[in-house]
Amino acid sequence: MRVLLIDDHPLFAQGLTFLLAELAPDVGCATARSVREALAQPGPFDLVLLDFNLPGVTGLEALAEVRAHFDEVPTVLLSGEEKPEVIRAAIDAGAMGYVPKSSTPAVLLAALRLVLAGGCYLPAQLLAGLWPESAAAPAPELGALPTAQGRTAWAERLALTERQLAVLQRAIQGKSNKVIARETNLAEGTVKAHLSTAFRVLGARNRTEAVFRAAQLGMNVGER
Repeated sequence: MRVLLIDDHPLFAQGLTFLLAELAPDVGCATARSVREALAQPGPFDLVLLDFNLPGVTGLEALAEVRAHFDEVPTVLLSGEEKPEVIRAAIDAGAMGYVPKSSTPAVLLAALRLVLAGGCYLPAQLLAGLWPESAAAPAPELGALPTAQGRTAWAERLALTERQLAVLQRAIQGKSNKVIARETNLAEGTVKAHLSTAFRVLGARNRTEAVFRAAQLGMNVGER
């Protein structure tokens, strides 16, 4: 397993590198202090960890550049910023997780394992801020591989076609419309139409809410 860590604080990066060794016995960690350095790193990578506040290109702009370059690699944001609107924007932009730097090592490792399993991690303590009406709902825990029978059952339950459900799965996994179109052999316009239908069925306005609504329903959205 190879992880790319993009963080400009050497002490934090060094500590996190030691912690990442607990993810797998063969984990290797490459580091970069900026997006520019990160894009020059030779891949492939299985996971990208991105500090939300970097020198130069930063925040959502940094996330967009990293995702464009490593478009099929899950990206997790690490940040001291805990505003719900920032988390929502990051997940909407395709991040597969958002881990506050105030989290414990155990929480971070659990979040990364979830993402590596194909899921999407949102910090449980912030869900009430994202959806006040759902404060008592469990945190999203997505990731196990659904069977063909399971996909058919979910399509029937939600009154979606299996193609619409396949597009929804990939969107919740943080994949861009371009990647979804390539994987499903659909035009990007068709992908957008399928997502519009699926979000409406879930009662979600965007990908972030779709992640949460799917988790509330107990939907399994691991890798297909």
